[in-house]
Amino acid sequence: MSALSHPQLPLGFEPGELFTFDSFVAGSNSVAAGLAHQMAMGEGETQLYFWGESGLGKSHLLQASCNLAAKNQRTVCYLTQAEILGQSADIFDGLEQIELICLDDIDTWLVDEMWETALFDLINRVRENNSCLMLASAHSPDENFVKLPDLRSRLSWGPVFHLQDLSDKEKYQALSFRARQSGLELPEKVADYLMQRYPRDMFGLFERLAVLDKASMAMQRRLTIPLVKSVFVEE
Repeated sequence: MSALSHPQLPLGFEPGELFTFDSFVAGSNSVAAGLAHQMAMGEGETQLYFWGESGLGKSHLLQASCNLAAKNQRTVCYLTQAEILGQSADIFDGLEQIELICLDDIDTWLVDEMWETALFDLINRVRENNSCLMLASAHSPDENFVKLPDLRSRLSWGPVFHLQDLSDKEKYQALSFRARQSGLELPEKVADYLMQRYPRDMFGLFERLAVLDKASMAMQRRLTIPLVKSVFVEE
């Protein structure tokens, strides 16, 4: 297995098919996606930072990068708030030996000086070891969620991208691709109904599609507007 087996890490990374570059509709984020793809292949930049609100595809890009790197026999590590908080900062010890390190939701776990110092040290070691580091946050590295000035500057050592929302057409492409991954056909009028009636961020739309997938299988019915109404009847 090409994912890291690290004695201190609570989880390894298992390559899957859900979050891939093929399923990532880039829209105006094509340069960011292209650089992430290059990094996953061991080319181009050695540090990338993606930021923006929930549902823009930050986690998708990080997981797609891990997927591609792992499938190409590169060692990878993907960590989120769930794996980091509750651990001691030495969870980062030795990570610089991994070829691709992806740290998600960093604004949620950079909660004190201990974690800021740990990330600061890790970035330095990654640079010295010629490994690759990909970071994602809800905030720009220039914002004051980071208290340590030297860490703030290091978060910008590589390209920084503020991810942009997709157009409605691009959101339909993303939803349609996700539906096909599940063996579903998503009519455009059903997608339009979802986007008009419910929160339009991709994370929320994908969650609703997953609920509809289960309902469609349980009821043995195609995805239709009446099915959507019956599943989300109280909203």
